[in-house]
Amino acid sequence: MSNTANTLDRVLVLEMVRVTEAAAIAASKWIGRGDNDAADAAAVEAMREQLNKLPMDGTVVIGEGERDEAPMLYIGEKVGSNPRDEDVPGIDIALDPLEGTTITAKAGPNALAVLAIAEAGHLLNAPDVYMQKIAIGPGYPDGTIDLADSVTNNVKRLAAAKGVEPGDINACVLDRDRHADIIAELRSIGCGVMLIPDGDVAGVIATTDPDTQVDIYIGTGGAPEGVLAAAALRCVGGQIQGKLLFRDDDERGRAERWGITDLDRIYTLDDMAKGDCIFAATGVTDGSLLDGVKRRKGGCIETESIVMRASSGTVRYVKGEHRKGAPA
Repeated sequence: MSNTANTLDRVLVLEMVRVTEAAAIAASKWIGRGDNDAADAAAVEAMREQLNKLPMDGTVVIGEGERDEAPMLYIGEKVGSNPRDEDVPGIDIALDPLEGTTITAKAGPNALAVLAIAEAGHLLNAPDVYMQKIAIGPGYPDGTIDLADSVTNNVKRLAAAKGVEPGDINACVLDRDRHADIIAELRSIGCGVMLIPDGDVAGVIATTDPDTQVDIYIGTGGAPEGVLAAAALRCVGGQIQGKLLFRDDDERGRAERWGITDLDRIYTLDDMAKGDCIFAATGVTDGSLLDGVKRRKGGCIETESIVMRASSGTVRYVKGEHRKGAPA
């Protein structure tokens, strides 16, 4: 068995779920209460506490921001309960304790607690800037999508690969003014467009599930979310391409500090997440991918999670019942 497998095997799949469950449960107390910051802070604290119980030597490569911007789970923070074993590679961690802070505050759909791990050096250390993205699910020939090409041509290639007309393709797009031209172009060729208020990790993952009826994700969102989505696609198949977008010299300088020198590069799935990965997510609010946290009579809390692993190709859905006073 490879060093990668040995390294990741130290973090049991269900232990990953415990981490996202804790973050989701903590955030769920703030559903519909209009306080984005409080919901996010609760999720961050709970996720960090659980990560530090895991028997690993982990480094946050996608987190809450740079060290001077985030008190916990900042980029570069060390987490886990094991000191570094020089014979075993460390673990890269990409996380978003609450993907969809505004969604949670407004009690909207598809808020998630999200976590991905891989062997050190296997996840793109993306700065917290925008990323232009395009993604599809598994089962299509390589090269079906091309970020450098037009929306129309991408849809035509996808439709041909699927054996349908372009008008039968459904696209998921963040509902933002900056996407007006993309939405107009999609509709001009007859595509259905699912507009989501936030949460583009869930939007990308939706392309992998036929039940969602989402064929393609297109648009600009956060670069860290792009890496998390790529980790999920690494586990189940699919294609994603992304290009970092910079609004000013400060953002360009931030990228260069993290070792990114080709600012015009188009990143593929292998660039963003390679090798063995484990991806886990727990629903905070109800969505197309997962049910949200439910509080039942007697203090029982119910959760639904998904956990995937690239090396085995397994996808598990985990229903959790967290009874008051029971061990986690």
